[in-house]
Amino acid sequence: MARRYDTRATIFSPEGRLYQVEYALEAISHSGASLGILAENGVVLAGEKRNISPLLDDVKYSEKIYKIHDDLCCSVSGITSDANVLINELRMIGQRYLLTYQEPAPIEYIVSRLCNIKQAYTQFGGKRPFGVSFLYMGWDKHYGYQLYQSDPSGNYGGWKATCVGHNSQTAISILKQEYKIGETQLNDALRLAIRVFSKTLDTTKLTPEKIEIAVLQHDDKTNQTTIRMLKDEELTTLIKQYEDEQSKLEADRQKQQQTTTSSSTVEKEKK
Repeated sequence: MARRYDTRATIFSPEGRLYQVEYALEAISHSGASLGILAENGVVLAGEKRNISPLLDDVKYSEKIYKIHDDLCCSVSGITSDANVLINELRMIGQRYLLTYQEPAPIEYIVSRLCNIKQAYTQFGGKRPFGVSFLYMGWDKHYGYQLYQSDPSGNYGGWKATCVGHNSQTAISILKQEYKIGETQLNDALRLAIRVFSKTLDTTKLTPEKIEIAVLQHDDKTNQTTIRMLKDEELTTLIKQYEDEQSKLEADRQKQQQTTTSSSTVEKEKK
């Protein structure tokens, strides 16, 4: 039935569905995951790297996370070639606003302008939806730290923590349980990102080569925003801390089980 209504992005099915948009979302669900966490003193973006060839030059190549301007950074999940076109448009939107008003563009302004373009590609003939979802992290003087997500349909929304891409539903379930609204600091967000990826990535052991993490912070004294990619040494430290915590929890669990078993045995002997 779907094949009768999926030949154009502009055709609605009798159920009111746009199949081309759903196909774009399906393509995103098979791509590397992107994770965003909003903290009280910063924002964290993390991405799963699928192409981990040792021949890649990390200085010139970034698979997941891109800087738009001094106050805005984004992570992509989906078709990278589609993302490159939209990232260039994001940068142009920001620069046009800066040239016109002589101040950085509000984060939501840039996100909404790009989503207008994405929505147009679901409404006009001869085009297909962009097969990419974005997570945006930024800071502006209007709303402070912000985290947004947008999808191929042109919808966008603000989030405290979210994930798109492969195993995103599992990641969101973990975030719902672990994220503490109003209490999460930047270090907590980093540990939570490592925890989520360790449980959702299709790998037996999490390594720095398989993820990349960016941190955004704003200094009120200097009025400067910094966006920093974590180095492999920092990622290794975070992963080791998580593994040590898990090992300690497992040891405590086994000790408790042994104590419970011993107590049960003593009670049986008394009877």
